[in-house]
Amino acid sequence: MAAVSVSTSPMLNIDVDKLTYEIFSVLENKFLFGGYDYGHPDPDPKLSQHLKSSKHNPASKVRILSIDGRGATDGILAATSLARLEASLRRKSSNPDARIADFFDVVAGSGAGGILAALLFTRGKDGAPLLTADQALKFLVRNRRKIFPSSPSGILGRIIRPAKAERLLRKTFGESTLKDTLKSVLIPCHDLSTNAPLLFSRADALEMDGYDFKMRDVCTATSALRPVEIASVDRRTRLVAVSGEIAMSNPMAAAITHVLHNKLEFPLCKGVEDLLVVSLGNGESESGVGRPPAGLVGIAGEGAADMVDQAVSLAFGECRTSNYVRIQGNGSLAKTPKPRDILGITENMLTQKNVESVLFKGRKMGESTNLEKLELFAGDVIKDEERRKTSILPTVVLKQTSPSPRTSSATTLSTLSSCA
Repeated sequence: MAAVSVSTSPMLNIDVDKLTYEIFSVLENKFLFGGYDYGHPDPDPKLSQHLKSSKHNPASKVRILSIDGRGATDGILAATSLARLEASLRRKSSNPDARIADFFDVVAGSGAGGILAALLFTRGKDGAPLLTADQALKFLVRNRRKIFPSSPSGILGRIIRPAKAERLLRKTFGESTLKDTLKSVLIPCHDLSTNAPLLFSRADALEMDGYDFKMRDVCTATSALRPVEIASVDRRTRLVAVSGEIAMSNPMAAAITHVLHNKLEFPLCKGVEDLLVVSLGNGESESGVGRPPAGLVGIAGEGAADMVDQAVSLAFGECRTSNYVRIQGNGSLAKTPKPRDILGITENMLTQKNVESVLFKGRKMGESTNLEKLELFAGDVIKDEERRKTSILPTVVLKQTSPSPRTSSATTLSTLSSCA
């Protein structure tokens, strides 16, 4: 990675905030969002030349869904948002069987968000996703304490609760692996054997030996509160994994970077103006005063998620209001609320005014509620889908496994458009 050069001339007359802003802009433009080519050749030179010489204005965008870690609501706010979004997409598309996976090209999820991503994008026996968004919400509400025990203690707590989660995930996902996902899937964990974050990726699973993992193990790794040992399907790669929230509570930047640097699957995507992104938060704690250390760690994770949101929001620039939507709520859940109470709390969060972030300037209250934002975003997705149907250029060319009875083509043909 190239170093950022800062002039050594006298800086007394330079505004510090402006300098900080400019340095961060250099970092995000060159390193985070693909300002460098890194020597990757165009996968299709003829297509690239056609785009450069053609007056045709590409229309369709690469659609990204990002889901935060458990947050203050153990993932239930994001699940509620997804259920509302899927219902809106069904209504607007006049297709009662439409699924979230039908309308997104990339999904990234951490912790509880990773489990939601797996439930909504893993291929079931009938070729459709395992669960609808509403079923995924009910799954998370029903099994919340199996997956995220509040305070496991003692020998029995350390053995029985993880075993329950393992049985649940094994029953849910069976032998499905990353190769059995319908779209580009990205789910992080932190690997203690290398002391570095690791991103489970469908693309890597298809491209390289040692990177295909069973989905039940992926979900275990990204949600693990204690170290767990897992191995790839071919046993070539072994990990000692803990929660993906340690690596990246908000995986949105990883998803955007994946798209902008993956010219094989997203050949025409040049910048954030070619993206349509929705990022789902899971609630934020109102205060850290008097909270125990574990609670403060949670607040640190929420702060890191906010920082990613603010950086990405700034990177979208003028496209921020049209190409990027962040759904977030304030407040937390009681340790053991009844399922109907959990749903009531998260539904209330969706009626709150949407919070907009500005890097280094905090957050401000938007004019629209989270529900209104979701409804507007669903409308934008449907419009983009209609443009995609009439286009001749490929927006997404997903890598495929070898043809088999349970593997169908997921290649999508369309074009990209500018922010306008």
